[in-house]
Amino acid sequence: MTRALVTGATGYIGGRLVDHLLQGGVQVGVAVRNPVRANFPREVAVHRADVLDPESLEAIGGGYDAAFYLVHSMGRGGRPDYEERDARAAQNFARFARRAGVDQVVYLGGLGDRPLSPHLRSRLRVGEILRDEGPPLTWLRAGMVVGAGSESYRTLRYLVERLPVMLAPSWLKTPTQAIAVDDVLGYLSDSLGISEARGREIQIGAPEVLNYGAMLDRMADVLGRRPPLRIPVPLLTPWLSSHWIGLVTPVDAGVARPLVEGLSTDTTVSDPSGMELFEIEPIGFDEALRAALAEEGRG
Repeated sequence: MTRALVTGATGYIGGRLVDHLLQGGVQVGVAVRNPVRANFPREVAVHRADVLDPESLEAIGGGYDAAFYLVHSMGRGGRPDYEERDARAAQNFARFARRAGVDQVVYLGGLGDRPLSPHLRSRLRVGEILRDEGPPLTWLRAGMVVGAGSESYRTLRYLVERLPVMLAPSWLKTPTQAIAVDDVLGYLSDSLGISEARGREIQIGAPEVLNYGAMLDRMADVLGRRPPLRIPVPLLTPWLSSHWIGLVTPVDAGVARPLVEGLSTDTTVSDPSGMELFEIEPIGFDEALRAALAEEGRG
């Protein structure tokens, strides 16, 4: 039986991945900073560990065949140094995984070549560190993840629900390829059984390329609402955009700014060959939105 260690297991995707792996017969362990607040099934091995603390990682020990790296701070808590912290955390984990005899690390990063935003640049740097310093890496790269707990999805929904009229900065025209959270979970878990996925980057996304303005319209349609009237303001900076998003949505301001800064980067799949290794057909954006709404309804 495969044994897999999941970092970032208290996050939205990490928590769902734990359940997904268990259903697939994988023996799962998680690395969390505060086990007291962790709520996992009894069969999950819970390790107190912090990726910024190398000694705590060593206490996990060996015995894991694979590890999932789903950690990124993205400015939470208003910390301006998250790029440096993310790089240091990735280096600590890569070195631990190599010493612990882990055969494969699976990392979920972002799409976009030569990104200008600190957030996407940090995601790219983390992937490079894990690739260069750790065990063979399966580097999944995705754009916006559509699911009830996704910050990007929540931002779209609240903008449509709360704003009959909204400012329309130039980033609403940026193309992207979103992907449903269930498809992301499929790619993550199936990576363990595909030897060709080791040691390579795999770009994943739904079939449609949309810009963010079209996504707002699609969200409004799924919600049965009128799309917000958009007033073009091409010179609206990411800093100002993040502040007005913070005013009208409950998204953490420390998260909103790196999210908005990343919206100016084209996050479409430029090389779909990696997806051909998997027997997964990603669903379309509208279906992903409906699935996210149904997930919210289930609580």
